[in-house]
Amino acid sequence: MLILLNKPFGVLSQFTDAGNAGSPRATLSDLVAVKGVYPAGRLDRDSEGLLLLTDDGRLQARIAHPKFRKPKTYLVQVEGDPEDASLDQLRRGVALKDGPTRPAEVRRIDPPDLWPRVPPVRYRKSVPDAWLEITITEGRNRQVRRMTAHVGLPCLRLVRWSIGDWSVSGLEPGCWREA
Repeated sequence: MLILLNKPFGVLSQFTDAGNAGSPRATLSDLVAVKGVYPAGRLDRDSEGLLLLTDDGRLQARIAHPKFRKPKTYLVQVEGDPEDASLDQLRRGVALKDGPTRPAEVRRIDPPDLWPRVPPVRYRKSVPDAWLEITITEGRNRQVRRMTAHVGLPCLRLVRWSIGDWSVSGLEPGCWREA
C-alpha cells in the first residue's frame, strides 16, 4: 500500500509525539487512520506538501534512501530577489556544514496557486520575496532551507510538490489518497 498525503504546516511527520512534555502537537495519526503504514522519508513540521506513507519496507527504502537518488521537487518562497549568481550556486551544489550538496535543478517561477497556509507567511512591504522550484536528489535534514539560506535567500514557505512521479497535485492539506 502507498498513500500520498498532503501534510499541512505544523503537523509532525510521525504518528506519535513522544517526548513532548508540553501541549500535544498534531501528528499523522490526526490525519491518517490506516494501521501499519509509515512515512517514507520526513517532512519538517514547518514544511508542507507531499509525504508518502507505505507498509512496504523495501518501497520505503527505495523512496527515502539517498543512494536511490529519487528526485524531490519543492516550491519554495524565499525572502529577497534571487540573483542569477545565487541560483547558479544552488545548481552547482553548495557546501553545508555536513558536506557539499549534489547539484540541484533550480528555476524561478511565478507565485504558484497553492492553498492558504495556516498561519499565513509573514508579509513585509519593504522586503521582496520570490518563488523557486527546486529539485534535489538527496534528502538531508532541512536541506532545501539550509541551501537557500546559504546563498542569502531565507526560506519563508516550503512545499514539497513531488517525489519521483508522485505528486500532491489535487490533494487539499490534510487529505490523502492511495496511489
